[in-house]
Amino acid sequence: MAKRDYYEVLGVAKTASADEIKKAYRKLAMKHHPDRNPDDKSAEDKFKEANEAYEMLSDEDKRAAYDRHGHAGVDPNMGGGGFGGAGGGSFSDIFGDVFGDIFGGGGGGGRGGQRVNRGSDLRYTLELDLEEAVRGTTVQIRVPKLSTCEVCDGSGAKKGTFPETCRTCAGNGQVRMQQGFFSVAQTCPTCRGRGKTIKDPCNACHGQGRVEKAKTLEVKIPAGVDTGDRIRLSGEGEAGPNGGPSGDLYVQVSVRAHKIFERDGADLYCEVPISFADAALGGELEVPTLEGRVKLKIPEGTQTGKLFRLRGKGVAPVRGGGQGDLLCRIVVETPVHLSKRQKELLREFQQDTDSENGKHSPRKSSWFESVMNIFGDK
Repeated sequence: MAKRDYYEVLGVAKTASADEIKKAYRKLAMKHHPDRNPDDKSAEDKFKEANEAYEMLSDEDKRAAYDRHGHAGVDPNMGGGGFGGAGGGSFSDIFGDVFGDIFGGGGGGGRGGQRVNRGSDLRYTLELDLEEAVRGTTVQIRVPKLSTCEVCDGSGAKKGTFPETCRTCAGNGQVRMQQGFFSVAQTCPTCRGRGKTIKDPCNACHGQGRVEKAKTLEVKIPAGVDTGDRIRLSGEGEAGPNGGPSGDLYVQVSVRAHKIFERDGADLYCEVPISFADAALGGELEVPTLEGRVKLKIPEGTQTGKLFRLRGKGVAPVRGGGQGDLLCRIVVETPVHLSKRQKELLREFQQDTDSENGKHSPRKSSWFESVMNIFGDK
């Protein structure tokens, strides 16, 4: 039975690129795969036909011979390299090339090299005082991490020797396991994916190529940072295995609780305790800010919980947006440890104010009226 044109089998034009050919084959292989079509001889034949077409058209030399001479140019009986013939790759190689991204594998042994992976990222929690976070600072931190071994320069081999190509995987770091029509790539058990084996390990790092070492770093903290902000130090993470690039270090900011201020974004909050007399008579107080003390005018009759806003006395956030405010919450403090004379004066004051039917305590009078209305005491 005459074979169909390979381009026709894959459904592509003769000018199709290698990517277009691969894409067309992938689609057909998934559609007609025997595992998806059990006991379907027709699907199995189409699957094999697509494999043969892809093997010929994915190889530049075979494709050129096919374009010049047709099937005769690649027929093994006429000196070509037809499907399964001398010089042709096996189906497992084809399937691994096209579906390698699904099964995590590259090509067969010898086509790859020693695996080089990036080192791990690290995180360091840096505690700052509120003043340091608001104004910015420069700090030194000491970070323990895996660094490239200086004795063997990261190779893992004793000085004067070199790692050898793994004989099991031929340096690829992976071996292929054939399971029916599937070819699954697995990490090489001999070299554990490195692609190299070490006959004489370095005494300093015991063949690992990395040693644990602490490094002192200087970190510049920008003004306005807050808890949860991160500063990235590129390349200051752990060294990569097999001489791979280092990861990054992320400095995580944590601002300590302050004795006076609480931060909410760009604004600062603080409680200002004042005496009963100051609240009743009013006056002027000194209140703290991060830039020094400022005067705050307290009107007479100020109640506890009253908020006073001091514009521009907050924080300028690290991401911009303008400087926040300082909000001072008044807390009227009840006097304690009164002398006999002070108590007598307060009782006189109490009797004098109570006799005026709640004139001096409107909130108290209103509250009691509401209670009486609820319980029908009027």
